[in-house]
Amino acid sequence: MKAMLLAAGRGERLRPLTSRVPKALVEAGGKPLIAWHLERLAAAGCREAVVNVSHLGEQIIERLGDGGRFGLRIEYSREAEPLETAGGIAAALPLLSAEPFLLVNADVYCECDFGRLLDWRLGDKLAHLLLVANPRHRPQGDFTLQEGFVRGKEAPESVPRYTYAGIAVVSPRIVQGVRPGDKAPLAPLLYAAADRGLMTGEVYAGRWQDVGTLERLAELNTWLESA
Repeated sequence: MKAMLLAAGRGERLRPLTSRVPKALVEAGGKPLIAWHLERLAAAGCREAVVNVSHLGEQIIERLGDGGRFGLRIEYSREAEPLETAGGIAAALPLLSAEPFLLVNADVYCECDFGRLLDWRLGDKLAHLLLVANPRHRPQGDFTLQEGFVRGKEAPESVPRYTYAGIAVVSPRIVQGVRPGDKAPLAPLLYAAADRGLMTGEVYAGRWQDVGTLERLAELNTWLESA
């Protein structure tokens, strides 16, 4: 199974840091965020990855190269302007083939078992999401998990909600309505798949950190330095 790492965002909330460095290359624990993922993917047996780039994207390409030093072969999907998540996936489909792939947001830190996800079989489902307990900055969460199926906004209030971790096994069919070059977010497509019963998931209880702000980056650095 191939992996796709989403690295095209501008990282507005990490400015001024991301005015000169793309968010995927922001360092935590002495290495770029995206490098943590690439090393774990290679260790788990992944051999091919696609990285979409836009904002300061040439820095990413120069830093990562062909992926050889990570034990991977990396191909790049270049976007003149960031196409958002679903738009980025649709643009990268020629590099991904028609098979499901492991989707990873480059701006999160996670110690999950990529090997098990790389072996995941979707069957007729559109996605399998990794969910985490709601962080302080997102107390309302995104989804519920009921008998292995991810449910969206229609779930009863008594059912616990979780936050999407930015890591999933995804079928290319989930973006079949998005034309290459269109700007489109992924969240509405995930909610639609949940409403149709076409998305499974699991709760991950290990170390995970969204690195969307300077404060959360500092928290991650503090933890990595003490680990």
